[in-house]
Amino acid sequence: MLPAIVVERLPRLVRAIRCLSAREIGDESVILADELAGITAMVAEKFTNDRTAEGIQKALLLTVGCVSLGLEHELMHEGDEAALDFLIEHGAEHAFQAGFRMVRDLAALPEDSLVGEYDQDPVYAQRRLKDLFVDICSADPHQNWAGYEKFEVQYKQRKAVQAIVRAAGWLRRHHYAGPINDADLNAEGVIAVAIIFAIEGGGRIVARTGQADFERLVKSVRKNKPDYEEGWAALMKQVPVQHQPVIAERIASYRTNCTVIQKIRTRTAMKTLFAEFENYAGSELDADYG
Repeated sequence: MLPAIVVERLPRLVRAIRCLSAREIGDESVILADELAGITAMVAEKFTNDRTAEGIQKALLLTVGCVSLGLEHELMHEGDEAALDFLIEHGAEHAFQAGFRMVRDLAALPEDSLVGEYDQDPVYAQRRLKDLFVDICSADPHQNWAGYEKFEVQYKQRKAVQAIVRAAGWLRRHHYAGPINDADLNAEGVIAVAIIFAIEGGGRIVARTGQADFERLVKSVRKNKPDYEEGWAALMKQVPVQHQPVIAERIASYRTNCTVIQKIRTRTAMKTLFAEFENYAGSELDADYG
């Protein structure tokens, strides 16, 4: 078996600085070194313990990664010479700020479709930003670094979660009995409730329910035998275009995989059906009676 080929991919800042060896040392290199030292000192003060050698070392790794992140973003399809030119022309501070904005924007996106009041807490938000900054931007100058790829993966994932949360938020605001304004949100639960209740037809948007209304739904479906597809089409007509992909994807999944929808017309006991419905609705189910 042939040995695996390891491709060196050092942080972009390191690769750019390496290009200095082919140039005459001038004021630009001194200015760049001073600027990087200043950024490292700032990072040590704000994000690590600036009174210890370990804190300064961590700050250095974060500086290397954050500047590299900004350079990758600004110069995605350009080489390392272009990165060095960018640093000389615009300054390392510019690249650092670009990278930090990326991390800040990522931290502002929901990580999970379960949203709680604490997600809006400034202290929690600051801690989340710091954790992401360390996770993505810590880059050893002597080792391969994949911080930008990690950022891209997480950004894509969180944007998908954001789409789910926003769709659920719209359903809540258009709940048939009036807007639901709770700080805690189970986005998947809201969407599940809306899709399951949509099979009854009529286009009524249900974003939260209770056991009594669920039992009414089951009896109605068993008696009237509505066309599920017509009910889902009526729901989709009301949903804004930007939220339709999320709802359509969940309908496609529930059409074949939702046990509640599969069993609702059968003789399955109401208690069993409701227990399965709880698995989908989660905390978006009101405990109106046991």
